[in-house]
Amino acid sequence: MWQEQDNQLTRSFTFLNFSEAFAFMTRVALLAEQQNHHPWWSNVYNQVTIRLSTHDAVGVITDKDWTLARAIDALLQAE
Repeated sequence: MWQEQDNQLTRSFTFLNFSEAFAFMTRVALLAEQQNHHPWWSNVYNQVTIRLSTHDAVGVITDKDWTLARAIDALLQAE
């Protein structure tokens, strides 16, 4: 589940291995580019953490953040 933390949407994901984590990040990168909304993220082995915030809307989570979050969730449901 996405959590609202420090005016960002945050979620961590765990995969079986690095290859699956990296493949997920690649799919998210394509979505982010389509939506022109690029996340902050980190990856260590099979763990991916994503933080979404709209930079021009300082201090508030926007519809743009939620739209990308829902699209990311849809990627996981499609698997």
